[in-house]
Parts: sequence; C-alpha cells; structure tokens
Amino acid sequence: MSAAALVSIALLGALVGLIVPVVSRRFATADARPLAFAGRQPVRRPWAGPMVAASVFAGIAAAVGDDRALPVFLAIAAVGLVLARVDLACLRLPDPLVLVAGLLALGGLSTAALLSGTPGRLLGALGGAAVAGAGHVVLALLPGSRLGFGDVKLAAVLGLPLGWLGWGTLLAGLLLPHVLHGGLVLGLLAARKAHRNTLLPLGPALLVGAWLAPLLT
Repeated sequence: MSAAALVSIALLGALVGLIVPVVSRRFATADARPLAFAGRQPVRRPWAGPMVAASVFAGIAAAVGDDRALPVFLAIAAVGLVLARVDLACLRLPDPLVLVAGLLALGGLSTAALLSGTPGRLLGALGGAAVAGAGHVVLALLPGSRLGFGDVKLAAVLGLPLGWLGWGTLLAGLLLPHVLHGGLVLGLLAARKAHRNTLLPLGPALLVGAWLAPLLT
C-alpha cells in the first residue's frame, strides 16, 4: 500500500474519531461514569480520540494491505471504537452495536470472498467465529469467572476478521486480549488502584488484541 493511501486512511480514521464520542453517548447508560480505579476525573483531550482512531485505521491498513476486505476491517474498527468507549464508561457492550459489527463482518467478508473468488477464506472466517465464541463460552462458565456474555458475543464477532486472516492470526487474537487484560489487572493491583473485587471491562482488551494480532503475525 502506498504512503499516500496510508495517510488517507489515517485521516479517515481521524474523522471517525470525531464522531465516536457522539455515537457512544447514545449507547452509554445514564449512570455512565469514569471507572472507580481511575481515582479522579479524566482530563478532557478532544484530540485524543481522533489520534487513537487514526492510529487504529493506519495500523489495520498496514497489516491488511490491499486485501479486498480492508473496508470491512475499517468498518468493524469504527464500531469497535464506539464499543470500547461505551464499555470503559459503563461496563456494557450494547447488543445493537455488537450486532452491527457482526453483520458488517459477515456481509462484508462474504462479499469480499465472492469478489476475490476465495470462498475458503470465508469458511476460515466462520471457523474463527466458532472457535472464538466457543472458547469464550467455556471461560464464561468457569467457576468465579467475570466474563460477561457481551464479551463472548464480541469475541465471536472478532473471530470473523481474525479467521479471515488465518489461524495464526486467530490464535494471537484470542490470546493477546487476556495477556493485556491480565497485565493491566496486575499493574492496578500493584499500584493499589484496584482490588480483587473491582470490575474491569474486557471489551477494550478484546478489541486491542484483535487489532494487534495481524500486526504481529
């Protein structure tokens, strides 16, 4: 992918980043508030959202390249940015947003497979969703698990694009979120900014792990 195309996609991401806070407020509950472990009100930085979104879009473009499914990945990322913001605000992954991400992934990847004449990649995507969903169902049913079924549904949706990219990327995308989340929990415990009963959102870690996986594989 050319540098000009990469910059254009990053600028598109920045524009999406301007819209994300507006959309996320429609889905956050009325009692949405900064998480308790933050300890203080966050400093408002209007430029942070566009910068994060631009980085997300640029990273996806760099990892996926000229794959016909690139627009699908970017659309999923846009919904994912909203989901992450809502989950951080009120520990919720709204079903309508997860459903939109799933429909975008399934419809978009089906179209990409048809246009590129690679139906096997669609089967890989469906297999990725099945593996990711089933694995997280097992984790959610373990005694003492705090994994919510919103996380399970999001994991299954993210399994579609990860499976499209191959089983190595899928495996990385399944493992990285829990490594990242575990590291965050240990860091907060060590800093005494959280305790054993503190509820922390897993959705952002699932999304970051899915974003990192194709960059690292």
